[in-house]
Amino acid sequence: MTRSLQAVAYHRSSALESGPLGQRLGLETSRGATPTGQVDHPRFFSGFVTAPRIAAAALLAVADVAAARYFQPQRPASYDPVVTGSGDRLRFESFSGCGGVLARLDLLSEGLDGGGVGHGTTNVDVNHPLREALSRVGSDDPLHLRVGPEELAVTTLDGPVVEKKVPLPDRWLRGFAEAQVVAADFELRAELPAAEAVLFLRGLPRVTGARGAGRGAMWVVPAGRGLRPTTRPAPGAVCLPGPERLAALQRVLRHARALRVYGPAAADASPSAGAWEAVLPGMRLTLTLSPDVTRGFSGEGGVLSSLASAEAQEDAELISVLLSWEPRIDLAELAASSGLTVERVRAALVYLGTSGRVGYDASEAAYFHRELPYDSGRVERHNPRLKDARALVDRGAVVLDGEMATVRAQDGHVHRVRTDGGVLTCTCLWWAKYRGGRGPCKHALAVRLVRRGEAGGRSVSASVAQQAPVSEGDAR
Repeated sequence: MTRSLQAVAYHRSSALESGPLGQRLGLETSRGATPTGQVDHPRFFSGFVTAPRIAAAALLAVADVAAARYFQPQRPASYDPVVTGSGDRLRFESFSGCGGVLARLDLLSEGLDGGGVGHGTTNVDVNHPLREALSRVGSDDPLHLRVGPEELAVTTLDGPVVEKKVPLPDRWLRGFAEAQVVAADFELRAELPAAEAVLFLRGLPRVTGARGAGRGAMWVVPAGRGLRPTTRPAPGAVCLPGPERLAALQRVLRHARALRVYGPAAADASPSAGAWEAVLPGMRLTLTLSPDVTRGFSGEGGVLSSLASAEAQEDAELISVLLSWEPRIDLAELAASSGLTVERVRAALVYLGTSGRVGYDASEAAYFHRELPYDSGRVERHNPRLKDARALVDRGAVVLDGEMATVRAQDGHVHRVRTDGGVLTCTCLWWAKYRGGRGPCKHALAVRLVRRGEAGGRSVSASVAQQAPVSEGDAR
């Protein structure tokens, strides 16, 4: 797995302090993006939270996911959560080390008191001493929350600097891009009242398997006011892939007012991703799960079609200028402002999501703007299928023949790609294994690139090459 190190620097460590007016939680920020450009230590909020104990538990749940690996657990490796100020709320996000769980805490306007929320995105320091202190927060004393440095620190900047070196797997970074594409297809499938939510979550299996994979996926169907397990998907069924991955919700379970479940329509018995949202006073905690414990979001392939589209790339440049840190992006309004169709705006947002500039909130069925502190070209450069597809095009390996196409691999094996109901199918082993469930294969992507005029001016022959055996090494 390709990895890199990212330096995250803070003026000081985040801390929870006690004083005569209650407790003060100071969350320190790193370098981040704001409407005025890059700022070393942006300040997003200074005020009180209306439910101190619940907010502390929810922040710990986000930190739990950042430190977790649900598949093949290894030594703990925690990444500082990302915080986005959207004017009316604070969003804290983290990905699990294995790339299969995305946690997001939305501190809504009704959960904040006494201060305006700024705009921008950065990392926020959540260290081990702070986690221990948050676990002891009670509900009696007021809790003052500060996200960003104090005014004195902004002017002097002469305090000690805390720097962390954080390992970032490339597949972990790609997961942010894929998660927003997957979540855009979710709909509300079930909503459990507090009592039923507690009974359901406490009854889930918690023991993982020898390799950390647990029991795999299970299915649940609405039954009265709750959910009951079923052996196979039925009308209205919801997939729960790796139920032990919902363990982080246990921290806020007793405070939950409801549990909402989001997911796609169950088309077959294949496991599918889903989002599980704990509704809390003034806030929401959401865990988005990949389709399998062994399967991170990075390989879902949902962004490949947009990455391969020159039109989406050009549209994304226009849409990026119109984004303004809105907590809820209105597609129709963007379409009117840009002169593009809603479909093209949606494709452009998917493209922007590959660099972390767009997320998706299933609860509001809307995209939102953020700016993750990563190299904007990293996702495309390190996506192996798109990289291989461009190499096939550059070698002139694609031959079109009407609705059919032939792609000759470097080792001489030949694959046939055809259009079936608007979907490109292929004779390679990747397609045979996933049937499009994890996006197009590299051969279909190469055909799409050629048909969109990205063949570099080469003439395309109408002849068809002879079919040859397929090797699995060429089918990824």
